[in-house]
Amino acid sequence: MSQMLAEIREQPAALQATLRAELKTFRALKARFEKSPPSLVVLAARGTSDNACQFGRYLIEITSGIPAALAAPSVSTLYHSPLKLRNVLLVAISQSGESTDTIVVLEEAKARGAFTIGITNEAASTLARRADQAVLVRAGREKSVAATKTYTGQLMTLYLLSWALGGASTPANLERLPELAAAALKLDAEMARRAERYRFMDHALVVGRGLNYANAFELALKLMETCYVVAERFSSADLLHGPIAMIEPSFPAFLFCPPGPTWPAMKEIQARLANARAETLVITDRSNREAPKDAVRIPASLRLDLYTPIPYIIPGQLLAAHLAAVKGLNPDHPRGLSKVTRTL
Repeated sequence: MSQMLAEIREQPAALQATLRAELKTFRALKARFEKSPPSLVVLAARGTSDNACQFGRYLIEITSGIPAALAAPSVSTLYHSPLKLRNVLLVAISQSGESTDTIVVLEEAKARGAFTIGITNEAASTLARRADQAVLVRAGREKSVAATKTYTGQLMTLYLLSWALGGASTPANLERLPELAAAALKLDAEMARRAERYRFMDHALVVGRGLNYANAFELALKLMETCYVVAERFSSADLLHGPIAMIEPSFPAFLFCPPGPTWPAMKEIQARLANARAETLVITDRSNREAPKDAVRIPASLRLDLYTPIPYIIPGQLLAAHLAAVKGLNPDHPRGLSKVTRTL
């Protein structure tokens, strides 16, 4: 069994540990933000952590009403442009806490007046030391290059951050997420079987909308780095603005389709792909009764779109891990990659 697969299975415990250990930190942050709320939240990261930031952007705006944006690290690292960041909250995310450009962005923001939070899995890291407030993902050491348990751990910390900023994702509601992750892991054998069908896949499409848009990026990244599949990722809206023209019969497509506000748009995409005879795999849960019969269904009812991203990514992670095995690849050591990536 790959280390990646083993770490996927550790996620319920890692989520529970992160929620319980970091709650005190976020209670203090909540008190701070109630007295002095930021006017803007900026999130900075690379790779999988950047996909977590994409989720955080949607979550913070939806639940707190505070505008959120993704940082462009090159503004600081290459162009050295001074930004006016007073009354801004800068959140830097790095699994290792050693992502060079992410740290530069945090340091520049701190110098320009922002309050900074560093989210990392490594307590002794540079990021944890240099942020005004360190937040730790309690996932234990992640050995596989392919990040899985740290991605969902980062999403958990972002739920807590949205609560601290005045959002509705209360700790009591978040208590169910480890249980939902465990439910998603029950799909392990099914995803292993389904991976066989994609043995010869070398290209794919991944689509999500709203809070699951980040998962489209994350599943595509996992397919690219562990299975060497060229995976394009889009929101359902962007797909209709041109890229849908590339779809042809048997084109592999993976769709995140929770019930709720994004379902009508995703249902339209699913119908368009079915008409084009694409090879479409829908990821949903048992509360979405309109999803196709052959959909992958998490064995739980997630009627609130707000809490779907963590359990919904797990079938995608399982698919990537099992597909790598089917292809005879080692997902723990993808070619040309290392666990810590330093770029400027």
